Amino acid sequence: MMAFTGCGIGAVRGWSGGVEDGILLGMKSWKCSRISRRGVWCAGMDYDVAVVGAGVGGHGAALHAVSKGLKTCIFEARDIGGTCVNRGCVPSKALLAASGRIREMKDAHHLMAMGISVQGVEFDRQGVSNHANGLASRVKANMANSLKALGVDVIEAKATLTGNQSIVASNGKTYSAKDIILAPGSVPFVPRGIEIDGKTVFTSDDALKLEWVPEWVAIVGSGYIGLEFSDVYTALGSNVTFIEAMPNLMPGFDPEIGRLAQRLLINPRPIDYYTNVFATKVTPGEPGIRPVQIELTDAKTKEVVENLEVDAAMIATGRIPYTEGLGLESVNVETVRGFVPVDDKMRVLDKEGKVIEHLYCIGDVNGKMMLAHAASAQGISAVENISGNPHELDHLSVPAACFTHPEIAFVGMSEPQATELAEKEGFELGKSVGHFRANSKALAENEGEGIAKVLYNRSTGKILGVHIIGLHAADLIQECANAVAGGVTVNELAFFVHTHPTLSEVVDEAMKGAVGLAAH
Repeated sequence: MMAFTGCGIGAVRGWSGGVEDGILLGMKSWKCSRISRRGVWCAGMDYDVAVVGAGVGGHGAALHAVSKGLKTCIFEARDIGGTCVNRGCVPSKALLAASGRIREMKDAHHLMAMGISVQGVEFDRQGVSNHANGLASRVKANMANSLKALGVDVIEAKATLTGNQSIVASNGKTYSAKDIILAPGSVPFVPRGIEIDGKTVFTSDDALKLEWVPEWVAIVGSGYIGLEFSDVYTALGSNVTFIEAMPNLMPGFDPEIGRLAQRLLINPRPIDYYTNVFATKVTPGEPGIRPVQIELTDAKTKEVVENLEVDAAMIATGRIPYTEGLGLESVNVETVRGFVPVDDKMRVLDKEGKVIEHLYCIGDVNGKMMLAHAASAQGISAVENISGNPHELDHLSVPAACFTHPEIAFVGMSEPQATELAEKEGFELGKSVGHFRANSKALAENEGEGIAKVLYNRSTGKILGVHIIGLHAADLIQECANAVAGGVTVNELAFFVHTHPTLSEVVDEAMKGAVGLAAH
């Protein structure tokens, strides 16, 4: 950083961050002449940075832009916080927390092993729903307050591009910015033939309201969303049927973790499933009067194989980018499978694959990694590049988690992916496993099921992937993600000291095993 005193542009209080030289010496392709207490912005422009979409990604980008001294605005036509806060990560974790407590208190065998007996466990459906939706409201309010407190102009309107540095909003006004960051997010994907009524056939958006607890619910799709809601519904007393188009349940997980997850999360619970089938037609019903009708079609033969009747159907077939009304045609951008193409610096690419100057795109809509924290990291990366500090996010270092009971988390490659890379590059793949059943803290909690698996290059010690299923896996994965991001090898991690007795020692066991050391 450079520090300046006296008068002129360098004396603006609060100005810092990496582009001082270009501004002061006039080396940029743009000229800056107006100043404010927040910093410096472009002559003839309303803002330095305009962010389209105030979800977790857009919010993170806006706050980082302000920290760089850039005059910033953010457009949001619906809810600050986007899908994650209002219809995704946040309220779903509240439902999982409440239903997880219910499951634990109903597990008499588990409790008796610790000398505890609980009788007549009951729950109030509306109270559980209020907990989830109340949390979403609080987090949304906190995000809105943080934007306003730090000087971001929040514009409650839908934004449409009219150029790479210009926007027309649904409020009838036009805005200009030196750089624009697109962060419009995604919406649930509903396959053809499925009719959504929001009551008996619904997506996660409606499921989070928890307006009722069906006796029998079919979940179409067994990815993160479907698996988490199976955890919620079975804890609250529902029977669940999974409908999966792929040959195996949980196709997005590492195969070994998927098999263990089936043993822990599917087989002991009131869950059955169909694989290799599509739900080609889903017709809503009426609670207590008429069942939901589901037509199942074989994925290979395309023949109808069965018709199901259930109380409700949740459609958890993934999400698709939301680009409606974004104005991409004005900047010669053509989506790829619906996603906005970007390079590794989050810069938008046109139809010819060329970078469009001053236009960036982050989050679900670019398809690189559809996770809220990945969107936030991409937003920070985009702002760094805007500020003249070249930055590329390593997506293999971004962790992911599924908040079931027990949790599943991973970072980096799956074992098949790592095996393929090892064969391609000619190195020996290493694999080491730590076990929850050998961990004192896990046994104290009577939660000895699960493993931590590390995949690595035997010759260099480079970590290629880590997969954990077990108690608090979502928290344990962070150490591994930081190691991948920092290039820390298994040889180094094996000598890091872990607090005893803690669950982190499961990871320690895996790392020590990778280099032939004994964990104790």
